[in-house]
This record gives sequence, C-alpha cells and structure tokens, in this order.
Amino acid sequence: MDIYLRKKRWKFILFATAIVIVSASLYYTNILVNEIRKEERKNVQIWADAIYKKADLVNYTNNLFEELKNEERKRVSIVAEAQRRILTATSNEDLNFFLSIIGENTTIPVIVTNDSGVIMTSRNTHLDSQITKLEGKLLEEFSIYPPIVVNYIYNRKIYLYYKDSNIFAELKLVLDDLIRSFFSEVVLNSASVPVIITDSTRAKPFAYGNIPANKMQDKRWVRQTLDQMASQNTPIKIDLAGTGIHYIYYQDSFLLLQLKYYPVVQFGVIAIFLLIAYLLFSYARKSEQNQVWVGMAKETAHQLGTPLSSMIAWMELLKLKGLDAETISEIEKDVQRLETITDRFSKIGSAARLEKANIIEMIHDTVNYIRSRTSPKVTFTVYPAASTELLVPLNRHLFEWVIENLCKNAVDAMEGSGIVNIDISEDSDHIHIDVTDTGKGIPKSRFKTIFHPGFTSKKRGWGLGLTLSKRIVENYHAGKIFVKSSTLNKGTTFRIILKK
Repeated sequence: MDIYLRKKRWKFILFATAIVIVSASLYYTNILVNEIRKEERKNVQIWADAIYKKADLVNYTNNLFEELKNEERKRVSIVAEAQRRILTATSNEDLNFFLSIIGENTTIPVIVTNDSGVIMTSRNTHLDSQITKLEGKLLEEFSIYPPIVVNYIYNRKIYLYYKDSNIFAELKLVLDDLIRSFFSEVVLNSASVPVIITDSTRAKPFAYGNIPANKMQDKRWVRQTLDQMASQNTPIKIDLAGTGIHYIYYQDSFLLLQLKYYPVVQFGVIAIFLLIAYLLFSYARKSEQNQVWVGMAKETAHQLGTPLSSMIAWMELLKLKGLDAETISEIEKDVQRLETITDRFSKIGSAARLEKANIIEMIHDTVNYIRSRTSPKVTFTVYPAASTELLVPLNRHLFEWVIENLCKNAVDAMEGSGIVNIDISEDSDHIHIDVTDTGKGIPKSRFKTIFHPGFTSKKRGWGLGLTLSKRIVENYHAGKIFVKSSTLNKGTTFRIILKK
C-alpha cells in the first residue's frame, strides 16, 4: 500500500472521528437545549395563562362594579325623589319618611341651586364656603346626570344636582388602577417575553414591553413583528371595561431564541475553527515541504558539481590522447546535459527569471534529445513544425525539464512502444500544450495524487518528476498542469496552460 493511499485512509478515519465527536457534542447539546427550551416554553405558557386569568379577574371585578354602579344610581334616584317630594309636598303630607331617606344619605354628593345657579344647600360635597355658585368645573362634575327640576313658589324653579357616590368614585379609581396595573404586568413580564398590545384594529400599538423603543418607531418592522408573533402564538383577545377590545401579541423570549439557534452557532464555530486549523497546518506543511525541496535541490546541485568538474577535465585529457571525434562529441553532449541538470537544481528555490523564448522550437529541441536516447519503437510527433514561432516568457532550462519528465513518463507508461504526441495551440490569452501517449492510462481517482511527492507506479524512481513539473509550471511560470483525460489501456493526455 503506497503512502498516499494510507494518507487518504487516515484522513478519512480522522474526518469520520471528528464528525462522530462533533455530532455527539451537538446531539447532547441539542438535548440540553430542548429541555431548557421546554421549560422556557412552559414559562411562556404559564405567563399566557396568567394573562387570561388576570383579564377574567379584571372583567369580573368590572362586572361587580357595574352592578354596584347600578345600585348606587338607584340610591341616587331614591334620594333625588325624596328631595323632590319634600320640596313639592303639601302641608298635610307626612315627610318623616322622606327626611329619613335624605338623612341617611352619607355618600351621594348633592347640590341644590336656584334657577340662577346660586347654591342654596349641599350635602356630602365638602365645598369651600367661598363657593356660592355652581359653575365651571364644579358644574361639569355634577352634570354627569341631568338635574332634578322642582317647581317652587311663584313659579320659581329649584335644581337638584347629584353625581355618583364617593364610595363608587373611589371604587372606580381602584378599577382604573387595576386596569393600568394589568397592562403594566403584561408588558413588564417576568418571563422576558417580547409583547405588543394593539387596539381592536390589530394594527396600532397600545403598549409594548421587552422591545427596543427605536424599533417601535418603524411601522414596517412593527407590522412584520406582529405577523411573526401571530405565527408563533395565537394573539390573546381581551375586552376590558372602559378600554375596549385589545389584542396581546407575544413571541418566544430572547433566551428561547438564543437556545433555538445555539446548536447552529456552535456547529458554525466548530467548523470555522477546524477550517482555520486545517489551513494553518496545510500552510505549515507546505512551507516545510518547500524548505525540504529547496534544501534537497541545492544539495544535489552541490554534489553534482564536484564529479562534473572532474569529468570535464577527463574529457580534455581524452581529447589530448586522440580519442575519436564522434565519441568525444557524445561525451560532450552528456557532460553538457549534466551541467544543465546541475543548473536546474541550483535554480530551485531561487526567484524565477523568465525571458521571451520560442516555445515551439524549445519543445522540438527537447524532444529531439529524448528521441535519440529512446527506443526506436517509440514515435514522437510535435505540432506545429519547428519553424513556427510562438514567443512566451520562459525559464528555458526549467521548462525543458517539464517536457522531459512528461515524455519520459509517457515512454514508461507505454513500456517502450507507442506514440507520444505533443500538440501546441493558443487562444487570445493562453498557450495550451497537450502531451498525449498511448500507454496504460491513469485511474480517475489518481488524477491529482500523481502530482504528490513520492507517488510512483514504477518499481524504480523517487516519484518526484511530476511533482517538480507541477512546481515549475505553477510556481515559476504561473501556469497550470493537470491530467486532461485518461483511458485505461488506451492512453493519457496531460495539459499545460501558460499565460502569453
């Protein structure tokens, strides 16, 4: 089993383990959140039920007050009738009964005036002695009910003004305070429930609580919030005395909303943390690989330098001894090749120096060199012809290395017999170089793996050729190299894309 297959398997195992841990954590957290959410929801429901009961209590109290009000009005009518009978009685009538009714009136305020509004007498009013006339606010206060008019002597009229009893007025204040406290308890609820109380139209806010004041100024936001609240909970309809019909809209508390989205936020935080950790480790690993690559390349260039110098000296000595010219020429070509290889390794890790070069001519030269050192059963074709000119910014020595590696890999894949075709084309911005062989092909699952360092399908070799090619194309020439297509037992096409 090769290292990348093991690495892939370990990645899968670690990923699966992480998923299990995260899933278990989220699952347990979700259970806790749901339990707390149920308790919070129960509190909201208890609050809503309490609102119903409190509204019923207020309405019940109001009904009692209405009954009391009716009774008080009957008493006022009786007192008023007694007062009228006394004022209109003849001398033969027994007035003791009516006088007792008036005497027992200790709660109903009564003011008697003449037809000019001058106060003749009063009862249960606590009027200032300086007030002698029924007018202004005092008249308005005693005009809730129409006065009783009594014809007196000489066609003069006496007016008997009265209003609700002091006890009823005090109870009315208690009822009003109870209604006000009801609305205060609704908006300032202990369950921290956002609440909006509207009028009977369900559009105009009457009161609100646990909502920012600036939000309530935005009518559109209020409308959307009311719709959202209605979708969560059915509005509570209340009909309170003196205030009419109101609707109480409410939604889940802010704590409940936080609990609802907490697992999602937790998952997002974990995902971001894992992503950042992965990116940091990948960056550190790539930086370490770069250091290894540069160090290995520099050391290789240094190690090759010493024997290469000796070989150059030995070649000069062989020339002096009269070795045949053809042999000397071939040795010189190989020595020059070694010098080129040494130069390539020395450039790894250095800043790329690109110069305009005819890429078609360069590829033809590289293929010609490989052709002379490859089995005659392998056919190389390059299109277009070498006479065609296509200038591209290149580091010639390094890019020749890429073409060599692709051609050598193609020859190995064909096991010394087949066709290697190199097709060079262009568009408005890019150069495309397709290297196609008739070899055994590459499985689709390994299209990316083959560019990793150490990957090789051969018994011999370090598996660095395609890795170096990728670094040269992408890091030094800002291009791309990838497997364009491959069919098992039919062949493979590699594509290189360079900017013009």
